[in-house]
Amino acid sequence: MSRIGKRPITVPPKVQVTLDNSKVVVKGPKGELSRELPVYVTVSQDGEILTVTRRDDSRISRQMHGLFRTLVANMVEGVSKGFERRLEIQGVGYRAQVQGRNLILNMGYSHQVQIAPPEGVQFAVENNTNVIVSGYDKEIVGNTAAKIRSVRPPEPYKGKGIRYAGEVVRRKAGKTGKSGKK
Repeated sequence: MSRIGKRPITVPPKVQVTLDNSKVVVKGPKGELSRELPVYVTVSQDGEILTVTRRDDSRISRQMHGLFRTLVANMVEGVSKGFERRLEIQGVGYRAQVQGRNLILNMGYSHQVQIAPPEGVQFAVENNTNVIVSGYDKEIVGNTAAKIRSVRPPEPYKGKGIRYAGEVVRRKAGKTGKSGKK
């Protein structure tokens, strides 16, 4: 039995879950999310507890069991609390700012990089070097943070660029000077 799949999901009081055959719709204070379920798993609700069960013990059913339990749990957590990813900008002259809803990045290019947020995602900037990407859909928040990081990923020699908060960048040694041959 899947250790992740058999764990029940508790639904907070302000969250409403609707089960429709193979579709799960979750509404909460932050927004609304829906997801189609494959035929391998079913979701049942008993009061404030959601349970994900699998159809049989085939390999694909076992794989889908833990995956869709986690996806449904992320939907419930997202519409109640929300998710956020933090990014740090390191480098001289590198900075970020929010203009309207868009994020403007000055990353050493000849132009500013402008990133528009997708539906349900907000940007915030602290101290011109810390970017916070927040929203209620974990997948979209993570993809947006990865898109921002890809503008200037951290390089291994000086460590300059955009990195996730807490990310460790392995540093390389630079070139050594010429030897004394003449």
